Amino acid sequence: MTSFIDLKYINKISPQLERFKTKKKNLFNFRCPYCGDSKKSKWKSRGYFYRVKVDMFYKCFNCGIGTNLANFLKKMDHNIYKEYVVEKFSGKTKHLKDAPKFAKFDFRPTKFIDKNILDDLKKISDLQTSHPARQYLTKRKIPEGYLDKLYLCGNWQKWVNKVKPGVLNVQHINNEAPRLIIPFFDTNNNVFAFQGRAFGKELPKYMTIKLDESKQKIFGLERINLHEKVYIVEGPLDSLFLHNSLAAAGSDLDLRIRPENQVYIFDNEPRNKEIVARMYKCIDSNNNIVIWPDDIKEKDINDMVVSGKNIAQIRDIISKNVYNKLSALTKLNNWKRC
Repeated sequence: MTSFIDLKYINKISPQLERFKTKKKNLFNFRCPYCGDSKKSKWKSRGYFYRVKVDMFYKCFNCGIGTNLANFLKKMDHNIYKEYVVEKFSGKTKHLKDAPKFAKFDFRPTKFIDKNILDDLKKISDLQTSHPARQYLTKRKIPEGYLDKLYLCGNWQKWVNKVKPGVLNVQHINNEAPRLIIPFFDTNNNVFAFQGRAFGKELPKYMTIKLDESKQKIFGLERINLHEKVYIVEGPLDSLFLHNSLAAAGSDLDLRIRPENQVYIFDNEPRNKEIVARMYKCIDSNNNIVIWPDDIKEKDINDMVVSGKNIAQIRDIISKNVYNKLSALTKLNNWKRC
């Protein structure tokens, strides 16, 4: 039973959606308003509204953004969003007749996020384009569609000690400086950890705080599809450039994914003994691994984007440099000497 209200407001917002069309019952396609879809082709449309149980959700197959209808409407038109919330949650919902299921789309729906610990922070997407924090991410070419997932913290030490008392103390250096906050969400969109990234030369450059010690430090769980090939990188910001990507945040992962469906992508640092050791461990576990070719000089995916490589080029480099077992061992032995 699909919510009548959801369909009503999809129809209401549809004039604002480029190339909007109905693919079939409860499935709608249009150009993604988060990333703009392809800049080269105005005909590409990779954004979808789709049904899960009685509610409608949004997913883009270009930038990877996934969210519920309420958050989508909030981004597009605040007045329509307010009308939707009042009508949707007034308890007077109506339903259309049940519709057939569509098997091609196996998404993990984004639920309403409990943002209690983020309430004191400012979303990067809400900052003026001239704000230094937003300019920093613009210079790093972080996809616009993810700026509402990143936050600015004005006083790192004060905020961290409010969220998790006693974690930071006066012995830490420059902890009162502002930091970029990168929240880690679980599959239910609850924050279980966060990373603070320094804007300047504060040390350490990255600090990751876990709110739930039982969970692994994995970034991107709320938008991952474990039935597809999963690309596992080191840094959260790097993962925003690849479809279906997780970030290990410097830790070893224990994922319930078949080895052939995992591709590990480490930073391009052949002289880093810790990275090399983890790469050997990855090969020993029979996982696929990317070993960067010698002509790649950038340290990570974000640096490659900043240097001028586009996502298609990076994907092509990755696909041509995946190794496993003996071929990976041979390649790694040569690579670490570079």
